[in-house]
Amino acid sequence: MTSDALTIGSHTFSSRLFVGTGKYKSVEETEAAIDASGAEVVTVALRRVDLSDKSPSSLMSLLTRRAGLSGEHAGRRWTILPNTAGCYTAEDAVRTLRLARELGVASIVKLEVIGDPKTLYPDNEQTLEAARILVKEGFTVLPYCIDDPIVCRKLEDMGCAAVMPLAAPIGSGLGIRNPHNLSIILEHAKIPVIVDAGVGIASDAAIAMELGCQGVLLNTAIAEAGNPVLMAEAMREAVSAGRKAFIAGRMPRRRYANASSPTSGLIE
Repeated sequence: MTSDALTIGSHTFSSRLFVGTGKYKSVEETEAAIDASGAEVVTVALRRVDLSDKSPSSLMSLLTRRAGLSGEHAGRRWTILPNTAGCYTAEDAVRTLRLARELGVASIVKLEVIGDPKTLYPDNEQTLEAARILVKEGFTVLPYCIDDPIVCRKLEDMGCAAVMPLAAPIGSGLGIRNPHNLSIILEHAKIPVIVDAGVGIASDAAIAMELGCQGVLLNTAIAEAGNPVLMAEAMREAVSAGRKAFIAGRMPRRRYANASSPTSGLIE
C-alpha cells in the first residue's frame, strides 16, 4: 500500500493508533507497551500527573524524554496529546489546556468534559463551549464526544481538527456498540473521525477502521491486558489491517452462496 499518512490540522502521522498512559504497573511497562504499539501520539491526563516530578522513574520524566522536550531522545519520538480527563466544566478544561500550552506540550490537545461520573459520558453543552474557546485561541482541538452525528457536525463547523466519538463507555471494553451512528458520522465528516473509548480487544479496533474511521485511541485495553506489550502489538496490527481492508473495499454481502469456482464448463 502506498503512503497513507493521517493528517490532523498541521500534524501528520504514519500511525493511526493513539494510546494513553494510565493504569500501567510501572513507567517501564508504559514505555515498552507504547513502543510496541507503534503509536506516535500519546495522550496524558494533565490533572492526574505530577507535572513537577522530573525524577528518572516518573511518568513526566518519560514523557519529557520521549517527546524530546529535555533535549535527550531515543527511539520513536512521541507527540504528546494533553487531555482534560477529570474536568466537569468548560472553564476547568480550558484552564487545564492553557496550562499545558505554558508547559510547551499543547500544539494539539484532546478536549474531554465529563457530564456524569458513573458512565463518564461527555457533557455535550460544556464540550461545545470549551471547543469554541480553545479553537478561537488557536489550539488544535480533538474533542471526545458522544457518537452523535449532530454534535460531531457542530464540533466540525466550530473548527475542531478531528472528532473523537466514543465506541462505548471509557474503560468498559464493550467494543463498537453503535456502528450505525459511526457510519453516519463518517458519511458527513470532512475531518478525521477517531474512535475514542470502549475498545477492548484487537477485533474492536479493526472493526472501527473497517467502518472507515481514520484512527483509534485506546488505553485500558492495553494497560489491563495480561500481557500489555503483546496486546499493544495486536492493536497495532489490527488498526493497520482494518485500514487496509477499508481502502481495499469489502466484497458485496449476498444472501446465498456464490461459488468461488465457476459452475459452468465442468469437465465430465
